[in-house]
Amino acid sequence: MLVPQIIIFGGFVLSQIALTAGTKVSNDAHLFPYEAIQLSDGDLKKILHSKSASTSLFDFGRTSTKAAHKPRARCKTYPGDLTWPSEPIWNLFDDLLGGALIKTVPEASLCYPEWGRYSAVECEELTRSWNNSTLRIEDPTSIRSILFQGMTCMPPNYTAAFLGRSVNCSVGGFPEYTVNVTNVKQIQLGVNIARNLNIRLVIKNTGHDFGAKSTGKGAINLWTHHLKDAAFYKNYKAHGYSGPAFKFGAGVQVYEAYKLARQHNVTVIGGEGKSVGFIGGYIQGGGHSPLTSIYGMAADHVLSIQLVTAAGRFITADPKTNPDLFWALRGGGAGTFAVVTSMVVKAFPRITTTTLTYNMTSTGTFTKEKLWAAQRAYIDGFEKYADLGYYSYYRIRHLPGGELYHDMTSMVAPNTTSAQFRATMAPLWGKWEQLGVPFHPVIREFDNFPDAWELAFPHEIWTWTMRQASRFLPRDTLSDPVKRAAMVDSIKSVSDEGANILLFNMRNPPGSDQINNAVNPAWRDILGFAIMFVTWNVTDPEPYVTELSRNLTYEWNPRWRALTPGSGTYMSESDYIEPDWQESFHGDKYPRLVAIKQEWDPEDVFYATNAVGSEKWELGEEIMGHLPSQNSRLCLKEVE
Repeated sequence: MLVPQIIIFGGFVLSQIALTAGTKVSNDAHLFPYEAIQLSDGDLKKILHSKSASTSLFDFGRTSTKAAHKPRARCKTYPGDLTWPSEPIWNLFDDLLGGALIKTVPEASLCYPEWGRYSAVECEELTRSWNNSTLRIEDPTSIRSILFQGMTCMPPNYTAAFLGRSVNCSVGGFPEYTVNVTNVKQIQLGVNIARNLNIRLVIKNTGHDFGAKSTGKGAINLWTHHLKDAAFYKNYKAHGYSGPAFKFGAGVQVYEAYKLARQHNVTVIGGEGKSVGFIGGYIQGGGHSPLTSIYGMAADHVLSIQLVTAAGRFITADPKTNPDLFWALRGGGAGTFAVVTSMVVKAFPRITTTTLTYNMTSTGTFTKEKLWAAQRAYIDGFEKYADLGYYSYYRIRHLPGGELYHDMTSMVAPNTTSAQFRATMAPLWGKWEQLGVPFHPVIREFDNFPDAWELAFPHEIWTWTMRQASRFLPRDTLSDPVKRAAMVDSIKSVSDEGANILLFNMRNPPGSDQINNAVNPAWRDILGFAIMFVTWNVTDPEPYVTELSRNLTYEWNPRWRALTPGSGTYMSESDYIEPDWQESFHGDKYPRLVAIKQEWDPEDVFYATNAVGSEKWELGEEIMGHLPSQNSRLCLKEVE
């Protein structure tokens, strides 16, 4: 019997655990210890009989759309409603969870005396670190998208001046309760009570999400952050694949996955952000990577998935077992089909990786026009660089004095030595020299990808004072000189009017469009991905912030859409109010995704903004008159 190597992260101390044959899932994969702790019909009856309680609160749901079910209220159940659970029910729930239920206390509440935990010293410390994503991740409900949460509890120095009220703190759009998940049974109990009592359910690992999918007023939050188990298999065999693989728990983050890959002398396909969760919204949304140009999307390399369904059942999804869910969860989006507890993903050989970083500022004789001329020369080579397997991630931002600052966060050249890279880039750098570009490249060569990534990509800050929109740049657009010039003109026009720009250069490799998963088909034909974003200060007036926000959706991004007909964008880095998001995120795969959603979640236990099936629902209030607020009731739209 194969005994996998299991790595449990606990204060970053690695330990070995050998699993028994009784926890085998399929072929080489085994259940993690936390997955072996499950809820069954018999267990549920025994537990609740001993507590003299009805099983109806925690019963499993129906597993077929053909099964009868009771009519639902139009809106989810909220605190203050007659049907909201009483305190004894929450206590029973907590008892069944083994004490894992957390009543939400917003992290910044220690800055507000009315919460009974005020501390000036701790508030000052929190204020200093408020944009630190690493610290925010460790809170049960803190998220990146605090703007869409409703901004109901932030340190006073970060609170919007335009809110027009005395600064205070409330739970607002945060979940009402959190289940600190440490086993599958707790997930099943959480799903079951949310479904049976019609309570909104959300899932959070890190909260690194631009679309507020892991928060919601009155919700039960399944916090999977502590499911850090990981296993490495030197020779995993299943469904036609034979080779190295990892199994990762739902709480593993990208930096932890890379750390294990380095330890085992292999490469895994993950994102550039250090705080990103590996198998949540990242892979389930498709997952682009600094290695996408050679390996494709992270979702392309998933071999097996363990999950809890909307009915509360713990099952496997792979090419032979529940293949429809397996298809949907690889690119169809997170938070709407199931609660994923673990995934098995392919690993690849260690690769030499070269990186480039630099920055430049328009100043003196190096004018903004020259900076854009340098950009045109660089974008002229996007097709060449992507087809060599390169990837780049860079920004063009406005400085307070009106100048432009361009920084290459990292250009990544996998399977490439520094000498080969210099030779490839020499023609561009010659053009830049003629333009007088103040260019001081930092080139590093590594014998593995994780080390290259570690130095190339910094931790991202989290703030409510920004918003974004985005669009894919198809090969057809960037390979044609006339279309390419028009696209760069459009990007520049948006910058000239106040937007900051973030650009990626990458492709999906030949043949990736034949992979049978739910990844947006528009991904398969790109040479670039462009994001526009606006920023403001906490003291800025609401009309100014509203104008910036509305410009993204209604003035600027339509220009990019007009130049890229039939393309789309990446759901995980998109406009919060993306028009025609079904087409933009999913293309012609959306009808099949809706059918799978209806089959596996007929009662809409799972909801996330702009996720599959969400068009039936609406949030009752808006921020600044156009942004749906998670601090409002979620209700089915009225049929006209």
